[in-house]
Amino acid sequence: MTTIIRINPEKPEPDRIGEAVAILKSGGVIAFPTETLYGLGADARNETAIEKIFEIKGRDFKNPILVVIGDRGHLKALAADIPLQARKLMDRFWPGPLTIVFRAAPPVSPKLTAGSGKIGIRLTSHPVAMAIAERLGGPLTATSANLSGAPECSSAAEVLSQLEGKLDGVVDGGQTPGGKGSTIVDATVSPVKVLREGIIPAALIQDTLATA
Repeated sequence: MTTIIRINPEKPEPDRIGEAVAILKSGGVIAFPTETLYGLGADARNETAIEKIFEIKGRDFKNPILVVIGDRGHLKALAADIPLQARKLMDRFWPGPLTIVFRAAPPVSPKLTAGSGKIGIRLTSHPVAMAIAERLGGPLTATSANLSGAPECSSAAEVLSQLEGKLDGVVDGGQTPGGKGSTIVDATVSPVKVLREGIIPAALIQDTLATA
């Protein structure tokens, strides 16, 4: 049975955030709102929980899973190093819809990196996602909350239409913007490469990197 947790997206109630985090700490999987779409959240330090994400989505293990953090301080446990170019982008766009790919630190599960040795990380700007990640005290998976190949979801109702019964919880934080997802850039190469143009235009990424 899927637990529905309704939260005020403008001022998330601590007790309801705690309910969502309790599910995560028990190894469960939730859907939650982000600054773009609804994501599928599991404690990214729990390999069994990560495996559940793949089972729920029907996703190939060859595909990596990005994570969101609620505090920039959590980055050091995930990234082996933080290149100067990545710092420029972080200072301009974090928190926000920019996912930066770093070389993964040794503790990061290869199930998240798909064996690539790289991990996509975003400091989320959504109040609910940020509160969950902060309370969890570490990274939260944030792959889109949908079946592989099915439409992405911008509301809890859309998530339930695809995944009800498959999830331990759905955090209903209202409608998200939908449309494009986060922009994804690879900061492990020089020059930085835009892997997916999302909400943030690729031209704006390049302009930021060109700034002295």
